[in-house]
Amino acid sequence: MKWHQATWDEPLIFEYKGKNRVGLKIPIEEELRKQVKINLPINLRRKDIDLPELSELEVIRHFIRLSQMSFGVDNGMVPLGSCTMKYNPKIEEEADNLTQNLHPLQDESTVQGILEVIYDMQRWLAEITGMELCSLQVPAGAAGELAGVLMIKKYHEIKGRKNRDEMLVADTAHGTNPASASMENFKVIYIKSNNEGLVDIDVLKEIVSERTAGFMLTNPNTLGLFEENILDIAKYIHSVDAKLYYDGANLNGILGIVRPGDMGFDIVHLNLHKTFAVPHGGGGPGAGAICAKGEMVDYLPYPLVEKKNGKYSLTYIPKYTIGKIATYYGNIGNVVRAYIYILGLGAEGISLVGKMSTLATNYLISKLKDVKGLDLIAPNRPRKHEVVFSAKTLAKETGVTANDIAKALLDRGFYAPTIYFPPNVEEALMIEPTETEPKEVLDSFAEAVRDIINLAYTNPNEVLSSPKNTAVRRLDQVIANHPSSVTPTYRVKRLREEGKIGSLK
Repeated sequence: MKWHQATWDEPLIFEYKGKNRVGLKIPIEEELRKQVKINLPINLRRKDIDLPELSELEVIRHFIRLSQMSFGVDNGMVPLGSCTMKYNPKIEEEADNLTQNLHPLQDESTVQGILEVIYDMQRWLAEITGMELCSLQVPAGAAGELAGVLMIKKYHEIKGRKNRDEMLVADTAHGTNPASASMENFKVIYIKSNNEGLVDIDVLKEIVSERTAGFMLTNPNTLGLFEENILDIAKYIHSVDAKLYYDGANLNGILGIVRPGDMGFDIVHLNLHKTFAVPHGGGGPGAGAICAKGEMVDYLPYPLVEKKNGKYSLTYIPKYTIGKIATYYGNIGNVVRAYIYILGLGAEGISLVGKMSTLATNYLISKLKDVKGLDLIAPNRPRKHEVVFSAKTLAKETGVTANDIAKALLDRGFYAPTIYFPPNVEEALMIEPTETEPKEVLDSFAEAVRDIINLAYTNPNEVLSSPKNTAVRRLDQVIANHPSSVTPTYRVKRLREEGKIGSLK
């Protein structure tokens, strides 16, 4: 499987000049020209705007070439662990078009259709997660985490508990959980994993106290392992009336099989742009949902859609709501995309997502578990949606790191997996194939990883110099991590001098 390569010596758009061409010339009547007055002082005006001078055709070709230099799930496998980069059905785009002419201030009698969609999604997502009610008033993943933290904080405030200042976070939780908790001034306490990659129950027992506000974790965790002691975890957290928060980043591995609500979680955040096939990353902004059960329903962000006498209205405000996280209908275009995805799959299809994503991951493990240089925590435990390998042994024996493997995969037509996460695994390679990749692609990916590691033992310099077939080759890591210290123009010049990007013809 080879990825089509465009011409890599493509200049930047502002470097086109001197052609004296225009894409569109707008005639200005002389009378209108006389009426135009510029009040900007001379010393503040640019003397040389230095704009590209291109025809419309040249502009189109330039940006089409740039698009061919990008890589996405429509090009091939994107095995980013914990991101669930599954294929996004194109019918979702047609559905989103229906929302383009929707105005947030329209009379509710004219938007009954879109309100019904939101109402159905509130119920469907509650059923899928085992919650009582879901709010779609969160625009993306981080906002969902923050909403959950705000709900937990306000719950304890209403109870008059000023000492609840500790938020427990599993060291295999989603990476942004600590930041979300810190934003509300919680003291973040990490709960270590045991040798099997699961929450260490003995550590949890020692740490849970009257200062514990809640526990943030995801199940399956970021190692792809199911927290089999989740009922005991819930019991210990609830014993001090703390709340159990579920990060939905990894829901794909159990979708339609088991529900977070049945495990004892009080709050569930969902990424519609992961589990429910809404585009994310370069495909546009994500979307989320925050769900709750029991007394935590009273803290959901408002407004929610309610149905009375056959009519829908965006008027329901929970008793102790944390307020608004988004405006009007939320990120409605992506909510409709997820609606179409769920509607298309139906109950039977939804249950297949968890099964097939788990099957894909364990099949990939079977192809890679005996590769020299790769190590797997708890090798006899089955994974769910993703797997984390450690390249620690490979790095020690050959000098080839997880980062080098990722770069070499780019040369073989694959997007790189997540690397160096979770932080409790040295030289981590986190791979999530999703249920949408066919067996042939999984075989090709496994073969590519094997090829890279074999090369690491026979000719490591070949791997260390990767990638060679991409638009930008191996970067200076200092500049890449501290871009503000070097101007864009200087970076481009330096990269060209080093032959890492093409020179202008």
